Amino acid sequence: MHTGSLRNTSNFWFTVSNCTTSTSVDCCILGDGHSRSPLAPVWTTRPLSATDPASSPGNGSKVRVAYQGVPGAYSEAAALKAYPKCETVLCDQFEAAFKAVELWLVDKAVLPIENSVGGSIHRNYDLLLRHRLHIVGEVQLVVNHCLLALRGVRKEELKRVLSHPQALAQCEMTLNQLGVIKVNADDTAGAAQVMYAAFIIIFLANNASDGLRDAAAVASARAAEIYGLDILAERIQDDCDNITHFLILAREPIIPGTDKPYKTSTVFTLEEGPGVLFKALAVFALRDINLSKIESHPQRKRPLRVVDDFNKGSAK
Repeated sequence: MHTGSLRNTSNFWFTVSNCTTSTSVDCCILGDGHSRSPLAPVWTTRPLSATDPASSPGNGSKVRVAYQGVPGAYSEAAALKAYPKCETVLCDQFEAAFKAVELWLVDKAVLPIENSVGGSIHRNYDLLLRHRLHIVGEVQLVVNHCLLALRGVRKEELKRVLSHPQALAQCEMTLNQLGVIKVNADDTAGAAQVMYAAFIIIFLANNASDGLRDAAAVASARAAEIYGLDILAERIQDDCDNITHFLILAREPIIPGTDKPYKTSTVFTLEEGPGVLFKALAVFALRDINLSKIESHPQRKRPLRVVDDFNKGSAK
């Protein structure tokens, strides 16, 4: 990775797809009007299938894959989709998954980067810049939100529903029809786990579970299986085309060849000035390189521009 003295206010992420050359970015025109070459990609990636040779360590042992959440999380499902025979390792936070790879505790990490309904997961964009890991693959996972409750509970009995705030928002129409109170949880599978744990505590204390018969969780069907919950309804999300895009991260990059299309992600900064972003994009357009995604992020040291008190539009 090349470093330089680029100064400005925003980081620009580009995901380049359908390239047929071994180097996808030859140069980039920066805000000072000069062409600097080469600007090396930060990470390279190519489509990864479940049968990819890179899916298991060289010694034949089972690959260890970190994910954020608890068993039954969508991230765990994405890890198993990429590596069906892997050993999944749960982490309580996204950054813990990054560190697990860096410290050789696991071989890979599978983390969400974007949801088709909720948008980009900016926390993981920031962590990609902070940690020196490489994108070596991607996974698309269809999200199927289910309404889970204790055995024997009917939908008419529900008064509150637990889940991650984004999952609750994605099921707003269904939950509003039920007239329930939405209760935030750390993640979807975590909500199912909380119900299971609370049931055990209540059962041991009172030998009854009446205190939870008005509660449900929004989580995956796998979470229902793991925590012994009934599925009252499936696909309760408002948008049926709900897909989460996950990245597969590793310590070493995969160097792509020229035999198939692949994707490259790169990040760089631009100075303030007229047409600066246009000039940067022109580098790709003039070479017939397709940009499948563009993301702009403020820099932490200079997150916002301050406009003067007279509101004349000039930035300080």
